Amino acid sequence: MEKLFIIKIGGNVLDNAGALDAFLKDFATIKAHTILIHGGGKIATKLGEQLGIAANYHNGRRITDAPTLDLVTMVYGGLVNKQLVAQLQRLGCNAWGVTGADGNLIQATKRPVKDIDYGFVGDIKPESVNTKLLATLLQQNVVPVFAPLTHADGKILNTNADTIASVLAVALGKLYDVRLIFCFEKKGVLRDVNKAESVIRHLPRELYDQLLPQGVFADGILPKLENAYAALNAGVKEVLIGEAIDLVKNTGPETEGTLITL
Repeated sequence: MEKLFIIKIGGNVLDNAGALDAFLKDFATIKAHTILIHGGGKIATKLGEQLGIAANYHNGRRITDAPTLDLVTMVYGGLVNKQLVAQLQRLGCNAWGVTGADGNLIQATKRPVKDIDYGFVGDIKPESVNTKLLATLLQQNVVPVFAPLTHADGKILNTNADTIASVLAVALGKLYDVRLIFCFEKKGVLRDVNKAESVIRHLPRELYDQLLPQGVFADGILPKLENAYAALNAGVKEVLIGEAIDLVKNTGPETEGTLITL
């Protein structure tokens, strides 16, 4: 099976022009098939403040009312996505910016209201991914760049970028040898968020279950870990969480960061 790297880039890297430029230069050098998924929550929050749209989060996930949906559609699907695509094209990487609605790449269902009403948020499953079209794009050496938006019943839905990365990895794992990589601004998952050197190099599920009730994991890392284990449970071979600057090394045999296993 051919190798496929599914790479999610976090908001703190997107916010840092120098770090983003270095990441994209490294990304463009990867010789295997690649898919990039980006966030952009901090950019959306900043623009939202200028427009009088307050950010509202629960357990690290944005609650999306109608004004917020308009905001994230513009920021994720427009501003951030097209800037990334333009920069990758400059670097000789044939990127194609998409949402889940484009080519019906990812269908969703609107999250039902339970204890919390998340609003216009989409839940997705591997079977909702249009793997045939994605495989066709990859075989044509196109690099899909996903904004964290999906669709259902004619509506755009805000969808967690980590979840999109995980679901894509599961769906395409039947066709490719997939390594799922979450890139952000830290060296990996930290045992102490105040100590950059406290990277947990290997985080099997047993250790995660032990550390979770101790409050070791900050809100922002929880969706990544949840989606990492979901991907592994569904058959993805490798999940890695690491610093964006280590991307090239993390697409090779010797990796940095935190290796997530069952």
